[in-house]
Amino acid sequence: MFGMLPFDRSDSNVFDTFDNFARDFFRKSNADLPAFRTDIRDTGDSYVLEAELPGFKKEDITLDLKDGILTITASHSESSEHKEADGTYIRRERRYGSFQRSFDVTGIDESGITASYESGVLALTLPKSKPAEPEVRRIAIQ
Repeated sequence: MFGMLPFDRSDSNVFDTFDNFARDFFRKSNADLPAFRTDIRDTGDSYVLEAELPGFKKEDITLDLKDGILTITASHSESSEHKEADGTYIRRERRYGSFQRSFDVTGIDESGITASYESGVLALTLPKSKPAEPEVRRIAIQ
């Protein structure tokens, strides 16, 4: 049971003060979070990859496959302006964002990959490649 609880060691060594400060500071940042969350399920003959991309349109998402690496990129830009009659700005806002993740698709039949996008979730079906059966060849004796 104790293995399930988070454990935080407390050091009282004066010389480790800076190290502990840096460790605690970076632990609270989001630097280790992925660009977007994905779930991968094994369905037997294929894998299903579901990537959460809320707020993106289908046209904002690109899928690239090169040298056994599948790269999902989602880019979005938006701007809005509200002006008074004399042309002065009351409010002007712009948002830009781009996310990218890559996945190794070794062992996947690359020609059979399909994708769909609905309600902010990109779903890819990645069929497993069939293992090559060894070829049996009979050699004639002369």
